Amino acid sequence: MNKPFAPAAILVASLFLGGCAAKPTQDGAAATLGGTITTGLADRAPPPGFNDPNSPLSQRVIYFDYEQSAIPPSYIEVLRAHARYIGTTPKAKVMLEGHTDERGTRELNLALGEDRATTVSRFLRAEGVAESQVGIRSFGEEKPAQPGQGEAVWALNRRVELIY
Repeated sequence: MNKPFAPAAILVASLFLGGCAAKPTQDGAAATLGGTITTGLADRAPPPGFNDPNSPLSQRVIYFDYEQSAIPPSYIEVLRAHARYIGTTPKAKVMLEGHTDERGTRELNLALGEDRATTVSRFLRAEGVAESQVGIRSFGEEKPAQPGQGEAVWALNRRVELIY
């Protein structure tokens, strides 16, 4: 019995399973599988202050106003604390992930997410962080923090996340 689709099925299955394997990304960010860091760093304790709610380092999301990429003044000291940490920790690297709410075109939202991440990157660099320690990427509206509609939801989606 001839099975012409068997090789294609095997190829599709192997591509799918290969895509499930966790791999470090080109920019050095840790890949995750089921929420677990897969770069071998899972056993390392987080830096001091990262889990202390009284520390500005525990705040790793910067929220933005509608259609704006300017850093709101309430986040300046938070970003300065992150800049001090990164600047005094040569091995520290941060990925700045820009996000938007669902309003606007895909292209506009990708550009706005990139603008937000770039603005945060420029701020960190102005505070002394090396360019090699900061990466940016934009997801636009593709990864909302909160699904749904309305200003309360949209406000949570207009953000830059600092991913160490």
